[in-house]
Amino acid sequence: MSREEKRHDRSITRRDWLASLTQGMFAALIVGALRPARESTAPIRLMVYKDPSCGCCTKWVDHLRAAGLRPAVQDRTDMDALKESLGVPVALRSCHTATADRYVIEGHVPAGDLRRLILTAPKGIVGLAVPQMPVGSPGMENGGRVDRYDVIAFAADGSTKLFAHH
Repeated sequence: MSREEKRHDRSITRRDWLASLTQGMFAALIVGALRPARESTAPIRLMVYKDPSCGCCTKWVDHLRAAGLRPAVQDRTDMDALKESLGVPVALRSCHTATADRYVIEGHVPAGDLRRLILTAPKGIVGLAVPQMPVGSPGMENGGRVDRYDVIAFAADGSTKLFAHH
């Protein structure tokens, strides 16, 4: 093989290599775009604020721990003032309030929904709430009875939207 043929042979190989590299980079970009906004194997840490005499709040904390989250608990007697300071809309309030990452979690929100909120980090959302205390929600188990309930996402301007339905 002449020197000229070898050089021509290398340029084709280089061209093929560049095409292959470009295809690989394009595939990596697509996979990256399809992944959640944030992935973490680190446990999600929360601060749960509850009334010291509330049993369902303690059961909700147990639910979080069983799901692999790391809640710390602070008993408080001024829950309405706390909820007001965190921007929880009155219509969405329940018995306990938590903070996780930059979000406020109000009431008996399932751990899976809380995890999805943290991992996807939707813009404009201040927090999640399960208003009142629906039977069958985490911490409100009552035998086999499970009432249907919604998990509501809320924004700083007071707007809300459905986050999950159970």
